[in-house]
Amino acid sequence: MSHDQIIENLKKDMQSFTLENKVEHVGKVLELFDGIAKVSGLSNVKSSEMVTFSGGEVGVVLNLETDVVGIIILGDYSKIKEGDEVKATGRILEIPVSDNILGRVVDSLGVPIDGKGVIKSEKSYPIEKVAPGVVTRQSVSEPVATGIKVIDAIIPVGRGQRELIIGDRQTGKTALAIDAILNQKGQNMICVYVSIGQKDSKLRKLEARLEEGGAMKYTVIVSAGASEPASMSYIAPYAGVSIAEYFMDQGKDVLIIYDDLSKHAVAYREISLLLRRPPGREAYPGDVFYLHSRLLERACRRNEKYGGGSITAFPIIETQAGDISAYIPTNVISITDGQIFLETDLFYKGIRPAVNVGSSVSRVGSAAQIKAMKKVAGTLKLDLAQYRELEAFSQFGSDLDDATKKQLERGKRSVEVLKQLQYAPVKTEHQVVVFYALTKGFMDDVAIDKIKTFESELIDYSENNAKTFYKEIRESKMWTEKGEEELKKIITEFKTSFVK
Repeated sequence: MSHDQIIENLKKDMQSFTLENKVEHVGKVLELFDGIAKVSGLSNVKSSEMVTFSGGEVGVVLNLETDVVGIIILGDYSKIKEGDEVKATGRILEIPVSDNILGRVVDSLGVPIDGKGVIKSEKSYPIEKVAPGVVTRQSVSEPVATGIKVIDAIIPVGRGQRELIIGDRQTGKTALAIDAILNQKGQNMICVYVSIGQKDSKLRKLEARLEEGGAMKYTVIVSAGASEPASMSYIAPYAGVSIAEYFMDQGKDVLIIYDDLSKHAVAYREISLLLRRPPGREAYPGDVFYLHSRLLERACRRNEKYGGGSITAFPIIETQAGDISAYIPTNVISITDGQIFLETDLFYKGIRPAVNVGSSVSRVGSAAQIKAMKKVAGTLKLDLAQYRELEAFSQFGSDLDDATKKQLERGKRSVEVLKQLQYAPVKTEHQVVVFYALTKGFMDDVAIDKIKTFESELIDYSENNAKTFYKEIRESKMWTEKGEEELKKIITEFKTSFVK
């Protein structure tokens, strides 16, 4: 290259050169302990803003004090040391979202942890977001078919509802949630399972079970493992609901499970105490109610004008010795639209799912049931309530009149029908047939130990022979006189061939 060409190129470079002023808010780490950093110098930083450390680690601003800010570090905090530089990003913490996330296992920041490669995503959603307003919502009227007989019949859940699953450890809370996910196959529902503080081995088993049932195609798992810092457990449910909102914004229905919010509250307590926030009742900070209310309020059913779609939430809470009047359980009960209470005594008696029908409630009620289910389940609730009352009473008296004996026998059969094996969800139309046979007295003369056999064989027999009835239930959600006559005839026919 000649001397003149070099000068010419330099002139061109000087003409195209523009000076850019770049302002960065930078601070320094003053103190560091257990995933928490106290940083000075970030005077313009906002609450919940993302910051980056010199080694590339990400943090979130949680405490704004006079001279310092309290930051929770997300991920491995062992590489950060005092004196390190911290930069403000000006962005609220966000998570990458896309349709490609379906079938994947991600951490609280949306990073895949299943070894299946990178998830391509062009959009990001903020982890914290104001819940949709009342004007944008519509009332809950469409059912979430969980496939669990006792829930679908007595404690129905609708799309857009928040239903708490509560009970002691090892009573089958996660099993209920997993059954509900498995039953969404072909129901046009996307599922998000948020695992908070669970063992990795439990999560792997759960993922394998969902894979086996063909449910991972429409499911996302967000995991903050027991070995990860408390900060990851704290943001995991918010990350999960942001993924759910991405699908709701496309007008889709989503079911989200938080397993469990007791561990979430404990993680938040740990962070708060490290940040020197004053402990309140049972050492939980005063804003622990707000922690869960702003999370669960994001579950809703939007009206068509605002794009439709819904998020149904199943938060799980673990109680100690069945104490549902403790601080965190009462908090979450007051935020949700009802609770499914699982009892240890019932579990060990062999009544599984161990749902205590007396303490469980759905504040949406039969509005979240199809007409046919409403018709058969109404008398079932009454049968069970009367049975519970008479059961206690009948232990003391041997002289019972025929009407009381009949009610007791019906109640025993109702309890037997509501028992269900794990990972065996039952289709709504099959439930309707079984409950019809039960409430109309067709099972009254069947021996208790033969009830389960009667039920499964009746489902197979009716599926093959009561074509009109099934067609009506699937298409118009209710039977006609013609359909009912056909079902009665089929059940009567079936009973003659059934060995009692």
